[in-house]
Amino acid sequence: MDEDTDGQTRNDATVHARNDEDDHATNLTAVALGEAWRDDYPWEFLTQLTEIENRLGGHPGERRAAELVAEGFERAGAREVTVDPFEMQRWTRGDAELGVTDPVERTFETIALPYSPAGEVHGELVDVGHGTPEEIDEQDVAGKVVVASTTTPKGSRFIHRMEKFGYAAAAGAEAFVFRNHVPGQLPPTGSLRFDAKAAIPGVGVSKETGDWLTDYAERGATVSLQVTADTDPGTSHNTHALLGPDTEEEVLVVGHHDAHDIAEGALDNGCGITTVVTAAQLLAELDLDTKVRVVGVGCEEIGLLGADALASELDLDTVRAVVNVDGAGRFRDMRAHTHGSETMKELVQAVSDQANQPIATNEQVHPFSDQWPFLKRGVPVLQLHSESGERGRGWGHTHADTRDKVDDRNLREHAMLTALLVQEVASTDEIPRQSAENVADNLRDGDFEEGMRAAGIWPDAWA
Repeated sequence: MDEDTDGQTRNDATVHARNDEDDHATNLTAVALGEAWRDDYPWEFLTQLTEIENRLGGHPGERRAAELVAEGFERAGAREVTVDPFEMQRWTRGDAELGVTDPVERTFETIALPYSPAGEVHGELVDVGHGTPEEIDEQDVAGKVVVASTTTPKGSRFIHRMEKFGYAAAAGAEAFVFRNHVPGQLPPTGSLRFDAKAAIPGVGVSKETGDWLTDYAERGATVSLQVTADTDPGTSHNTHALLGPDTEEEVLVVGHHDAHDIAEGALDNGCGITTVVTAAQLLAELDLDTKVRVVGVGCEEIGLLGADALASELDLDTVRAVVNVDGAGRFRDMRAHTHGSETMKELVQAVSDQANQPIATNEQVHPFSDQWPFLKRGVPVLQLHSESGERGRGWGHTHADTRDKVDDRNLREHAMLTALLVQEVASTDEIPRQSAENVADNLRDGDFEEGMRAAGIWPDAWA
């Protein structure tokens, strides 16, 4: 055999070996995905999770949820599974009472919003519509009880509850009433601050009660509001596990296992953490180029506290990217928030094409989920959500966030897509990091700065 023939033979053997490796990886993926279609575990996990009472951050139910996530990671065959504590400010719900005192006397069902202080307020009722800064500025809210909707005007930027509350409080309001825009006698909840007692009491009321309050506000009514609640030092938990090769770099996958205490938290974020645990089962069987750290994080609902503790703990120079699963698994189609990363957008499109499944993308940066503590530190992020076809939370943050709203086919399918997306991130050598200036500019372009300042979450370093 001459030298050229020998060289060609070696090249052919190398090509064949690579093709065999590719075929093997493809077969592994096909088998894993095929088994996932008929897996009952996602529904079993969600059932166990939603049977836990009160998963609000820092309470015993949230600790049990973290342990359940650990059991799921162990079932997947992940290594170094740990449940790690972190300190936080625990808010405990008491009673809340809301009543009109003039021109009539009547009471309404209401619930306190997390980090509302205890207190008693008497004052004139004023309705500020959607609670935009412009609507609040148009009214004299000083010394009054402000009522604002949970939704925002069509065509406008999204205005978070914390912005409405913070702006009203800064304008001198004595109390804040958040009225749901979804019918069904469902008073909404949601945190007023991040890990700190709020300045004034805040409560939620149903759409039906809100309609009455709007009427009474037009009549110049006065109301009485009483809240009992406690904020004290507490402990929450993050659940860690590792998958794939032991590389220096890692891809971080997070989903929060806490929920508001007024419901089962099946949609928010029972579906998301179920998707993470199920994706871990798949990732354990897939060919990964980079280590993957999967984490169930605590206290998302009261300030992204678990994610912030995680971001402070890890060496972020070794974190290639973060995939935050918050909202995936709820509805039929997945939506991916790429937060200004062109590479992430291309990666999502590649997986969508490969899987022959639609994945909508949204490029806008937003700070109200567990990707934020990492994004503001420059780490590329991807948030996986799902398409409801409607604006707003729907059943989320209400008594109606229950297991019957979930379709387990969506859980399985979104877990498969999540695993494929994570695998793609793990095989992408370089995902450019954004500077703080770019992130800040993106937020300003989306009109988030004013709201983040009102909510007290605009980074001081960006001032």
